[in-house]
Amino acid sequence: MTLPEYLVIGTITKDLVSDGFSIGGTVTFAAITARNLGRRAAIVTSAAADLALPELLAGIQVIRVPSQATTTFRNVYVNGTRQQYISAVCDPIGPEAVPAAWRQVPLVHLGPLAREIDESLVHLFPASRVVATPQGWFRSWDETGRVSLGGWPGAERLLPHLSALVLSDEDICGDPTCIERFAAMARTLVVTHGPRGASVYHAGQVRHFPTRPAREVDLTGAGDVFAAAFLIRLDETAASPGGEDPWEAARFANVVGSFSVEGPGPSAIPSRAQVEAYLEQMR
Repeated sequence: MTLPEYLVIGTITKDLVSDGFSIGGTVTFAAITARNLGRRAAIVTSAAADLALPELLAGIQVIRVPSQATTTFRNVYVNGTRQQYISAVCDPIGPEAVPAAWRQVPLVHLGPLAREIDESLVHLFPASRVVATPQGWFRSWDETGRVSLGGWPGAERLLPHLSALVLSDEDICGDPTCIERFAAMARTLVVTHGPRGASVYHAGQVRHFPTRPAREVDLTGAGDVFAAAFLIRLDETAASPGGEDPWEAARFANVVGSFSVEGPGPSAIPSRAQVEAYLEQMR
């Protein structure tokens, strides 16, 4: 196996639609983003053996933990707000699922969707830049499968070990007071606001960055695309004289994320050339 440059861990999902299902999940959107931005991408996931991987994942290495089920969601959007239902949950993903050689991957993205990731994974990559999109650690669901959002009990244990935490206004609606707490514990905290851009909390400062105007077709996965682009650009800025620049990373990620909502599923995630052409035009 080739050593990846960008590893994303979490469940590939079946997202139910009117005529069947599409493949989704943080791992899908983030890995495609990393590949499109020029990084060797890989996925560690948990899914049933009968799940066929789509052509969209071509060129991305995938390790699949055997599971009795594939995590299955139904997303319903009402006035831009998503209500989710979950009908199946995959088996957990623990440290043993990650090959020893892959623990040296420079960029790691933890993307839980249904509490499937063992939190100890954050300690498995001591030399890596690690970002988390923790939506799955906020989630619970009732007997009908209706998903609700609350607190994240493990935040205090994990945040000091992350390079960045990226979450959305939607993620924190069950715990709206968490931003101040998380900003005090995290090296960098990013809160995405959909079409209103993103706010970055870093080194005692907070700055807001507007996004590129987009023709919205499908909002699913936009936060995961943003997080992948943010981590990649953060890593790139580390080689500059000023070191890591989360402000520049947010500007870049806003552009990448805005392109991604202009088509169904992950189909509109842009190439690096697309993003650079837009940025050059704006200059």
